[in-house]
Amino acid sequence: MPADLAVIGLGHLGLPLAQAAVAADISTLGYRTGPEAGSLTAAELRRMLARGFRPTANPAELGRVRTAVICAPVPRGADGGLDLTQVEAAARTLAARLRPHTTVILESPVPPGTTEGFLRPLLEKTSGLRAGRDFHLAYSPSRVDPGNRDFHAANTPKVIGGLTPACTESAATFYGRLTDKVVRARGPREAETVQVLETNYRQVNIALVNEMAVLCHDLGVDLWDVIRCAETKPFGFQAFRPGPGVGGHSVAQDLSGTAGRTLRMVELAQQVNGRMPQYVVQRAATLLNEHGKSARGARVLLLGVTYKPDVADLHGSPAQEVALRLMELGASVSYHDPYVPAWSVLDRPIPRADSLYEAAAGADLTVLLQQHRTYDLQGLSVKAQLLLDTRGATPTGAAHRL
Repeated sequence: MPADLAVIGLGHLGLPLAQAAVAADISTLGYRTGPEAGSLTAAELRRMLARGFRPTANPAELGRVRTAVICAPVPRGADGGLDLTQVEAAARTLAARLRPHTTVILESPVPPGTTEGFLRPLLEKTSGLRAGRDFHLAYSPSRVDPGNRDFHAANTPKVIGGLTPACTESAATFYGRLTDKVVRARGPREAETVQVLETNYRQVNIALVNEMAVLCHDLGVDLWDVIRCAETKPFGFQAFRPGPGVGGHSVAQDLSGTAGRTLRMVELAQQVNGRMPQYVVQRAATLLNEHGKSARGARVLLLGVTYKPDVADLHGSPAQEVALRLMELGASVSYHDPYVPAWSVLDRPIPRADSLYEAAAGADLTVLLQQHRTYDLQGLSVKAQLLLDTRGATPTGAAHRL
């Protein structure tokens, strides 16, 4: 059965797009490109299937759609650069079935120039069709924010950059069915660079506030009060908050290898954010020591091991490194997370606490790594022997804050 849309790649980018399309009554099929993990719940997937979403393993069906959106994951390679292997595989699979007048859109996070210099030749060579003449080609940065209750596909503007004005308009027509506002970029490179800017903006600002957290602790300054006051400024400031590290699927891009350019500030931000799990462990060991206990043999409970509050996604979560470093110090580590029924670090299962308050009362140290809404932090601060809050979520004076 033909479909209006094929989403190629059913991970953290593709599944939310497919969900939004199905909600907009767009006939949608999904094609998996590899072992991908999305952030949708089982109930959300069941609702999508009930509304007609069709996962398929048959690549022939890709040749029967009007629009194909490539959402293949782009992890970091062994050299630290972005690995486009899954984007390439998706493009080759689509190109072998590509028909004239199809609109092809890339949403995977890629370096500027990828749509024109990498994707276009792959599609044209295999299909025998010409982009901009026989089929439309465009790029649109994904703006997925799992767990965000305020912003979703319908009220989040979508940026489009097409190879030609006609390509842009074709992609804009498609996204106009999903969102209230479409923003047209000058071309694919501009749209790709929007994604680079947005991702790095987050990384750099989190790095700044993470450095401020370390500085303020050394100075004896309450950083959380500083942020509370600073965010009252109505212009020139946006509040970011520190944490145990930066997780998620958004990969910071320093653009190394892109026309020989690098973004030094992004490189520094990655270094700062990459040191935060170790800093959390140092703070934990110091707290234990100050209370007459050694990290070796200490019972440490980690609360919230996902990368983001109120989602089940573990991708890039700093909890992994925090747990590993604590175990290397000889600590006995357990965890609690309402969204994670089982968790392992380097293939070593970590015991899961069933009773939160009982586990906190029995632990020498409880470390809040993720602020899930279900956590009663006031009650937790009373039960825990010693509490380190890396999110500034507990009431003032109720815990030791990062």
